[in-house]
Parts: sequence; C-alpha cells; structure tokens
Amino acid sequence: MKNRFIIAVLLLSGAAFAQAQEHRTTALDYTYAELRFVDVDVADGSGLRVNGSYQLNNNWLIVGGVSSVDFDFDVDSLTIELGGGYVWSYTNEFDLLATARIVSVEVDTPFGSDDETGFAISAGTRGLITSQFEVRGSVNHINLDNSDTFLEIAGDYHFTDVFSAGLTLEVAGDTDVISVGARWFF
Repeated sequence: MKNRFIIAVLLLSGAAFAQAQEHRTTALDYTYAELRFVDVDVADGSGLRVNGSYQLNNNWLIVGGVSSVDFDFDVDSLTIELGGGYVWSYTNEFDLLATARIVSVEVDTPFGSDDETGFAISAGTRGLITSQFEVRGSVNHINLDNSDTFLEIAGDYHFTDVFSAGLTLEVAGDTDVISVGARWFF
C-alpha cells in the first residue's frame, strides 16, 4: 500500500514539475474554506464536512478536510484528510486538477471501534460555465482496508467574489453521497 502511494506521489510530482513554468491566468481561486451537509444513502448517514484548500503559488495546493457522519444503529465515522495537489490551467475558465491525500478513518459502533489509514488520489476538472456558475467533475480513488473508486460531479453558484454555494453528487458502487454546502474564498 505504501509503495502505491509513493508511486502516485512521484508521478504527480513529475508531471507537476514538467509544468512548473506555466503561468496561471485562470479566473478560479484555490484558497478557500468550505462547509457542507452530507447525506449518505447507506444506513441513512448524515453529517458535516469541512474542507479547505490553500494555493501555495501559481499551481501547487495544500488540501485537507474533516468529515463527521452519523449512521443508523449508533454508528459514527470521522474522516481526516491531508495532502497536496497541482492545477493545470488549460483555458481562462477551466483547470485540470490532481490531488494526493493521506486519509484516516475512525468508525465507532456499539460493539467497538476501528480505524484505518490509507491514501486517496483524485483527478478532474473545474471550470466556469458563466462568470457565476462553476462546475466540477472528478474521478476519485481511496485505498484504506479496501479500495473504492467513485465519480464526483458538482455545481456551485458564485453569489459574490468570496462566497459560493452548491450541490455535489458522489457515486461509488452501492453508495451515493449528496452534499449541499457553501465555500468562502479568502
């Protein structure tokens, strides 16, 4: 598992290094904090997710997040993610984005608890259809005790330069996740 993570990070770093001289001209901002309400269709799960991204320079990012979800039958989960990413601007309105993250998940049940640590990688696009409407799409892979790959599609409406809100749908095998939230840019 560690070897795959190292390979993914090296591939991401190599591709990013090759693009390091690119000048960003996109209208998208990657320094933000986000709060989302999450609804998971498995065992009626719901909770909150806090995400953040900080743009280090023109293309590099630090990303992270914390999710707390409560399920039926007194089952709770806490997920913490921290990693980095790289953005390739291919038009003024659209970017390609890749991230790699360390993921830690703790699940508490009436019969005990368990925790796993692994990695997640994502690749996708983010762009502005109009000056106020943003769309995102990505393929995400997470590897903990088992692995799963899921598709994410999202749309946000930018009410101001520093505030947007929107809807996200994540589809993975037997699990669908819908979240509604807001993003603050700074």
